[in-house]
Amino acid sequence: MFEPYPHRMMPRASHDELARQNYVAAFKIHAEEEVYPKSKDVYRARVAPAITKASGQAPQNRHAARRALLKDDFCQTWSAVARTLQEMLWDNVGETIERQLPDLIDRAKIKHPKGTLRLNPDIKIPRYNAAIDIHCMPGGYGGEITEDDVYAGALVDRGGYYYVVPFMGHRADTFKDTRERLYGGAAGNNIIRLIKREFPELKPRRILDMGCGIGRGTFPYVETYPDAEIHAIDVAAPQLRYGHARAEAFDRRIHFSQQSAERTDFPDDYFDLVVSHGLCHETSGKAVRNIMNEIHRVLRPGGVTMHSDPQLGRGLDPHDAFVHDWDTYYNNEPFWGPLHDIGATDLFVKAGFPAESVREAWATVDASGSPAIVTTNDTDSALNRSSLFGARKG
Repeated sequence: MFEPYPHRMMPRASHDELARQNYVAAFKIHAEEEVYPKSKDVYRARVAPAITKASGQAPQNRHAARRALLKDDFCQTWSAVARTLQEMLWDNVGETIERQLPDLIDRAKIKHPKGTLRLNPDIKIPRYNAAIDIHCMPGGYGGEITEDDVYAGALVDRGGYYYVVPFMGHRADTFKDTRERLYGGAAGNNIIRLIKREFPELKPRRILDMGCGIGRGTFPYVETYPDAEIHAIDVAAPQLRYGHARAEAFDRRIHFSQQSAERTDFPDDYFDLVVSHGLCHETSGKAVRNIMNEIHRVLRPGGVTMHSDPQLGRGLDPHDAFVHDWDTYYNNEPFWGPLHDIGATDLFVKAGFPAESVREAWATVDASGSPAIVTTNDTDSALNRSSLFGARKG
């Protein structure tokens, strides 16, 4: 039985709702472990040989592999299954939230908060965020259906658990009592591990989390740096309303504000550490450059920026590179694939960071199943790793 960690803001499922959500989780686990991996067998056995015979060479990159694979019946089927399961996930969890939305909105109104919430009703939501339902989530991150809405935030919290747990497979229950499952802060914990290894002298007094969503990735910084002033920004008001209330439920002091990461209202040289967890692939080629420029502006000299994102998937054969890029075409993630082609050094150097300060690493697990950071991206379980990339301001 899979169910996210309960807290004051978490939508509670009825018996039947929980059964449907567990059905989707179990189906996704089966597909991840037993169905999707067969795609590579099909690719090697008949797709690549057919292309080689017809053109004189096998597919050379993920784009050629995608075009070839999606002409095959098996690959069409598993891709359709993956998309359908994604839609089922959001639909099932959405019913749970809609049933209790008025109560969730009431719970989100905190009378005596430790942190703060600052919204901007005049903000212009970037088109790359507003034009599509990102990863098929109805309404995307910022869709609002009522006054003081928290629906999208609740959907990320409960639905995000069922989105992620299948990648853990039948090991998911072993995460039941860890911080990674309790707070959903695995990306933040990975960044902190890398910072402590690469920049051990950094003791941040002010920290900024860009594109924070509901603040799951923000929590580890509160725990690790309890005396720091921690800010978290996002363009989506429903995420921030819910995230603020969620942080208060866990007794975490975070200052949430509705701002674009491309241009914030913070002073120059204000932060010691600027981070993000999945922000870069939710933007655009132009926006990610603007964001890095803004980070350079708000970081103090000697400050560090670090990001966790499914980026820089090098070292993969064309089939695995396509699988890594599937979301670009079929999960409403248009910048997912293009981000793979941007080099970290180029990204940071053009924003003004010294090339020698750039760091790249990959989050994985060691033989015992414990979190680990590696600095080479070989093909061994590479699809299950998150990229970590950052730099230090000169």
